[in-house]
Amino acid sequence: MATFLRRRAAAVALGVLTLTLAGGGIAAAAQPAAKAPAAVAQPGARQPGTQPPVTAAQARAAKAAMRATLAPPAPGTVAWAGVRSDGVLLQHSGNVTGSFRFPCCAPGEYRGQYQVTLDYDVHLKAFSATIGTNDPLNVPPGGEISVAPRTLTPNAVFVQTRNSSGTPSDRPFHLLIAN
Repeated sequence: MATFLRRRAAAVALGVLTLTLAGGGIAAAAQPAAKAPAAVAQPGARQPGTQPPVTAAQARAAKAAMRATLAPPAPGTVAWAGVRSDGVLLQHSGNVTGSFRFPCCAPGEYRGQYQVTLDYDVHLKAFSATIGTNDPLNVPPGGEISVAPRTLTPNAVFVQTRNSSGTPSDRPFHLLIAN
């Protein structure tokens, strides 16, 4: 009797497995035709932007900042900066030498793009940024922020700010560089 039940259980398990696989194959065959990648993309998804080109004056200023170094911060410490929406430094640690907002040439061009320069090489460091200000009477408007090493400038950080709908927009921000 026990042998009969074992054989029957094996047959039932095999039958369930067969029906499951067959049903899955039918369900997979009934799927609608695959959509083109553009149709599947998230609505309003943005493509990664590019950084403004490095001018000769910016390259000279970055090299001068590297020569004026106090000393790179010790491992485990951070360099930081608070920057206004017009690119002016509000507060900063000793290794931050300057910041600026890229000028707008055409409507919307370079809007919300900033460079923060330090006196040491930061291109392999970790960056973190958030929209904010140190003014206790002002809550900055919401938005998004991105941060990356500055192209062709090892001692600078590139920051891009956007409004909540994703349009490039000038926003104040805080920046941390972990050493």
